[in-house]
Amino acid sequence: MPDELLQKIAQENNLSETAFFVASAEGIKLRWFTPNGEVDLCGHATLAAAHVLFQHLAYSGTEIKFQTKSGELIVGKTDTGYAMDFPASKLTLTEPPADLLQGLGVKPAAVYSAFDYVVVLDNEAAVRNLKPQFANWLDLDLRGVVVTAMADNENIDFVSRCFFPKLNVNEDPVTGSAYCELAPYWAKHLNKPQLIARQLSNRSGLVNCKVKGDRVILVGTAVDYMQGSIRI
Repeated sequence: MPDELLQKIAQENNLSETAFFVASAEGIKLRWFTPNGEVDLCGHATLAAAHVLFQHLAYSGTEIKFQTKSGELIVGKTDTGYAMDFPASKLTLTEPPADLLQGLGVKPAAVYSAFDYVVVLDNEAAVRNLKPQFANWLDLDLRGVVVTAMADNENIDFVSRCFFPKLNVNEDPVTGSAYCELAPYWAKHLNKPQLIARQLSNRSGLVNCKVKGDRVILVGTAVDYMQGSIRI
């Protein structure tokens, strides 16, 4: 379908992301749209697309190779759900723009950049209690702001929250793509390649991460919530 129609469907859905996929000679092409525009990478909508293919469209293989704007993404079945093979993203220590700091309202321990600004805070409480001023972040040059800290719970390695106001998603519930940035950082910082993270949104969620060279493996589950049809 035309891009304009894909965007209108995503706007009408009014969710963080709407995924569209179609079979092609190169494999299964996958794209993601927020209510306000297309993005280059999305985790939870990729997980959902794989779930639909495996569970409802009788996909016969053990792994799906999606062709996307971020290259080839592989999703395979595991004993505990689905494993997504995504590209790792290297963070660069950054002097934060004034608008970022004004919207943050607290002093960061460090600020990095990749496709988002990644803000490291002193502790989990600072992440949990953060009240951003989203108006200050509407004109940032990167996709959004990801805030993170070490976890208080000994069974969890780090926590995060993710904000994308310029995409009409003030706070995303669980953001798979952000762990392409976060997992390599915390794997190096904590000196462990396998990590468990919790995203501290209202809906929350656990993300199992494994860093393998220049790739990040994210493991999660998916359940059916609704099936329906739309009129276009």
